[in-house]
This record gives sequence, structure tokens and C-alpha cells, in this order.
Amino acid sequence: MREALFIKKNKERWERIQDHPSTNADDMAKDFTQLVDDLAYAKTFYPSGKVTRYINGQASKIYVGIYQNRKEESNRLVTFWKYELPLTIRKYHGLVLFTFILFVLFFIVGFFSSGHDPAFVRSVLGDGYVDMTEENIAQGNPLGVYDSGNALVAWIGIMINNIMVSFTYFARGLSFGLLTVTSVAKEAITLGAFEYMFFSKGFGWPSAMGVLIHGMLELTAIIIACAAGLVMVKSFLFPGTLKRMDSLKRGVKDGVKIVVGLMPVFLIAAFFEGFVTRHYKMPLLINALILAASFSFIIWYFVIYPIRLGKRRSLMLNEEEV
Repeated sequence: MREALFIKKNKERWERIQDHPSTNADDMAKDFTQLVDDLAYAKTFYPSGKVTRYINGQASKIYVGIYQNRKEESNRLVTFWKYELPLTIRKYHGLVLFTFILFVLFFIVGFFSSGHDPAFVRSVLGDGYVDMTEENIAQGNPLGVYDSGNALVAWIGIMINNIMVSFTYFARGLSFGLLTVTSVAKEAITLGAFEYMFFSKGFGWPSAMGVLIHGMLELTAIIIACAAGLVMVKSFLFPGTLKRMDSLKRGVKDGVKIVVGLMPVFLIAAFFEGFVTRHYKMPLLINALILAASFSFIIWYFVIYPIRLGKRRSLMLNEEEV
């Protein structure tokens, strides 16, 4: 059989395997077996042909997938947070950056709008909250709202609430991202108004340092959860070589994976808010160490590590195709 005819006869199946790889173990094994047969034929009749290298690359990918699946069954959770979640976040780094920029812009809007219109803070935060905060400030305890109630109850309640909020923001991506962007704007404007209230009273930096004890992790997770909602929009509007609905399904799967992966971050952030933020008057060194640890974790796990892991994966796949 001529090489061109051989390619024409099998091209559709090869493209299906490449663009829509099966996740079912039996189908994956079937595809691998057929590719091995194709590879044996190609090596026999077209040993130096490009099609031989192409088939070898596709067969190698499936083999790696089968091997990893077997290995991962014993420790699925470790593999999820060590490999799957970072690689998924790396895939959508652009959307995470876009969401972060939106958050910063709306934070600036909230902060400076509060300065130009004294009533703006109350319209955003509510009269009751503003009155309570002003009373706490007058008593020399500006973040007194965080030291009320039982710490354990606060931890659990805050954690559940934040996880529910993250899934809500993600689901709002189904509105073509409009409600997700609105959620980002609302969170950022509220924080901007909140911080202006303290800066205008001369407690800006102490309040920022105190709130960021839990807020650095919490806000990062919320921003990424909103980005996960935009993943669905991107997948539907820009399907690439996939069918639009297939691309949307993949986007929903990736988005859910991201939001589920954020649960430990919300757990730790809620723990800080329930048990640690109430002691915001702690020595500055301890406060700075907590913030440095949180910042280092965010930059490493959500930025540096996914980039390195992505490069390593690309290198391995390129080596397999040679």
C-alpha cells in the first residue's frame, strides 16, 4: 500500500485519538493496540517516513497515559494536587492574570470613589457595618469585628461560606462571564471601600496587614475561582479544533477541577481568619512572617511551579515524538 493511501485510510482515526483522547481504560487500550499495529506496518514499509514518527508519538502518549493511570490509582489525591491542578492552572494562566488585573482595577475604583464621595462607603458596606467599625476605631480596636464569637465556629462557618461562594462565582460563568466579572468587580470594590474607611481614619496599614493574614489566601482563591468561571466562556467561544460542545465540556471539567482544588486554600484562609486575624495586634515580625509564607506559597504553587511543570511535560512529550 502506498504511504499516501495508508495515511488517507487511517487519518480520521488518528486525528480522533489525537484531538479527543479517550479516558476510558478499555478504549485507551484499544486505541493503543491499533496504533501499535499501525506502527509495525509503517516501520516495515515506510521506516523513514514522517507518518512513522507521528504514529510513534501518538502511541507513546497513550502508553504514558496508561502507565500514569495505573501508578496514580494508589495515590490519586497526591497526584491531583501535585500534577493535575498545577497543569490545569498553567493552561489558563492568561485568564487568571486577566481576572487579577480586573480585580486590581475595580479595587482602585472602590478606593478612590470612597474618597470622592463620603456616602459611597456606606452604600457599599452598609450603615450597620460602617457604624460598628467606626465605634471599634474610636475604642482603639479597628479590626474588632474579627475577635468576636467562637474561633472554631467562625473557622468552619467562614470556610463553608467561602467554598460555596467560589462555586457560585464559577457557575456564573454560564452567563457568558458577565455575572462572573460582576462578582469580581463587587468583591474588589467592596475591599477598596473597606480599606479606604481605615486609611481615612489613620489605620490603613495596620488594617491591611491584619486583614491580609487571611485575605491574601482568600482573595487569591476567589480570583482563581472567578477565572475558572471564565474558563467555560473561553472554551465555548473559542473551541479551536474541537466541536463547540466538546470544548465546553472540557472547559467545565477543567473549571470544576480548579474550584475543587482551591478547597484546601479556603480551609487554611478560614483558619487564619477564625484563629489568627483576631490577634492582629501581634508583633509585626510574626505578622510579616505569616504574610511572607502566604505570598511565597501563592507565587510558587500558582505561578512558578505550574510553569516549570508545564515545561517539563512539553519536553517529555517532544522527546517521545523524536
